[in-house]
Amino acid sequence: MASSQPYDKQSVAVPGTKRPGQTAHYRNGIWGLIDENTPGVLKTLDEIWDVGLKVGKNTPFLGERRVVSTNPLKFAPTYTWLTYGEVDTRRKYVGSALHSFFQSGELGGGEFPTVGIWAANRPEWQIVDIALQSYQKVSVSLYDTLGKDSVEYIIGHAHLTAIFSTSDHIPTLLKLAPKVPTLKMVVCIDAISSDAAKLLQEWSEAVGLTFKTFAEVEAYGKANPIEPIRAYPDLVASICYTSGTTNNPKGVVLRHKNLAVATHSNMYGLTLPDNACLLSYLPLAHIYERVCELCTIAIGGRIGYFTGDPLRLLEDAQALKPNFFPSVPRVLNRVYQAAMVAGNAPGLKGTIFKKAVQTKLDKLHATGEVTHALWDRLVFRKIQAVLGGNIQLCTSGSAPISIEVMDFLKIALACEVAEGHYGLTENCATTAKSWPLDSTASGTVGPAQPVNEIKLVDVPAMGYTSEDKPNPRGELCVRGVNCFTTYYKDEKNTKEAVDEEGWFHTGDVGEVDSVGRFKIIDRVKNIMKLAQGEYVALEKIENLYSSTPLIAQIFVHGDGLQSYIVAVIVPDPIQLAAIASPLLGKKISPEDTPALAAACKDERVVNHVMGVITKVAQQNGLKGFETVKRVYLSLVPFSIDNNTLTPTMKIRRKDAYSLYKAEIDALYALGEPSRL
Repeated sequence: MASSQPYDKQSVAVPGTKRPGQTAHYRNGIWGLIDENTPGVLKTLDEIWDVGLKVGKNTPFLGERRVVSTNPLKFAPTYTWLTYGEVDTRRKYVGSALHSFFQSGELGGGEFPTVGIWAANRPEWQIVDIALQSYQKVSVSLYDTLGKDSVEYIIGHAHLTAIFSTSDHIPTLLKLAPKVPTLKMVVCIDAISSDAAKLLQEWSEAVGLTFKTFAEVEAYGKANPIEPIRAYPDLVASICYTSGTTNNPKGVVLRHKNLAVATHSNMYGLTLPDNACLLSYLPLAHIYERVCELCTIAIGGRIGYFTGDPLRLLEDAQALKPNFFPSVPRVLNRVYQAAMVAGNAPGLKGTIFKKAVQTKLDKLHATGEVTHALWDRLVFRKIQAVLGGNIQLCTSGSAPISIEVMDFLKIALACEVAEGHYGLTENCATTAKSWPLDSTASGTVGPAQPVNEIKLVDVPAMGYTSEDKPNPRGELCVRGVNCFTTYYKDEKNTKEAVDEEGWFHTGDVGEVDSVGRFKIIDRVKNIMKLAQGEYVALEKIENLYSSTPLIAQIFVHGDGLQSYIVAVIVPDPIQLAAIASPLLGKKISPEDTPALAAACKDERVVNHVMGVITKVAQQNGLKGFETVKRVYLSLVPFSIDNNTLTPTMKIRRKDAYSLYKAEIDALYALGEPSRL
């Protein structure tokens, strides 16, 4: 993107839209607002496929590293590819077979013709999804982190009658069969031995299910071909379940136009070479990766899947040499930390590294430029080689990332590193995106995307208003063709999320700067997202921990730049005295405040308290990321007097954090303990 862009007007306020209690509506400063009626816009997912197929017909499309040995596990050093033409044939086979099964009544019976996919990222995931898009079927993705209960809930809620699954999940599905009467057919994506297939077939029949291999489904479709059935913009394409933090997951109903126009919006300002290659490792069950892969298809690009092992991700990158690396802070922070360790070497090496970093940072902040002829060759080429040496676009989404890391990645990778794609399942991972060559974009998620309007609505309870100086602040609300209109069979949550004017209330507090870039600064509800993208309900976790007599009060804190949560605990004096006395080898009475205060600082006491609350977490079935990893013990209670409790005795999170900021920051400075 040329530097002639209006960097001082990245989002513009639409005249006449400002109302009391909210900002004006902001739109993209270059492209304005696009929708399904904009000339040339992609309106359905099969249109995206048509474009990719036309560009790429005989070129590589989906790649993987084949397993060359299972013991020890070893993968081929190079990628094996399916072309667009081959995938076109196979999506017709799969789609024809499924359509026949639905027509005959073997599958179906729900409100929508839903089909589940439960697999890690791999070529077959995309083949099935493209088949579903091409034959008016509705995809529902299942994924591991949801847990068994959620899988059972989704199968029933979405009325799944068929699921394409990898062999490792099939036993779970067969055991669940009695509890999920809608399920009729399980298709194994993996190539398995005839003995294993026979065994699974017999087990499936015993629980009243049909078992098929992927090859059998394709063979049936080949023998009974049906031409693809065109989609239309309002047709439901997918029900995408988001991890519920307090109860069951919510099913976001996404139509073809939501996903297609979101994809089209992300193409604006996208600079990737022809036959660009994406490294796919973020879960395809999540919306962020799906939209990135749809963008790649729309330009006839290639998608190479990782081996499934995070420890081999860099090995995969070096074999694939991708141009496009959609990522998350957790992975990018590791790249940064590894580079900094190397750079902090003693002597001349360290001095050269520091000089190279400073020179490039100065240039970045002055001009937005990220390349440097000398330093890229001498210093940064090695860092670039870690990801294959060809990265031209790296995106960070799903959680916040620090300004320091963003700026370093821009200069080290010497390419566009965009934060943003700030979005949720509800708006197809599309709301705002930073612009290339914007020298001060780090720390913001950029301006409104072309498909969106954004406004901020006052949150008086938290002290955020549209009149705040220097920048307006408030709950970030978004509207556009990419936004969903309903949670499946869930009127209550739909009404809370989408108002009568079509604005989706994200629950995030945003701020808009003088040039129209947005920044996420808080959560309206006490639900926040950790660095790896997992949501945690802080209040729910506090309530569970409070059940133990040791804890008089607890404040659980999460930081969007960290992957774990910490807590400030005010222990019950009687319980604390009983714990501390034997540990410290002296009798301490519950009234001896100085001795109890000293005990709170003692590592043995802190470790004992950690042990107690870890047990509580396990007993209550808290997930790893919901478990408090470090604690600070204090005798100062949270109260109305010190402004950390509301009159209804709820913790005022912002004030509680302010009170213990130094202590909480010190806990995070220690890093995440590897084992409790």
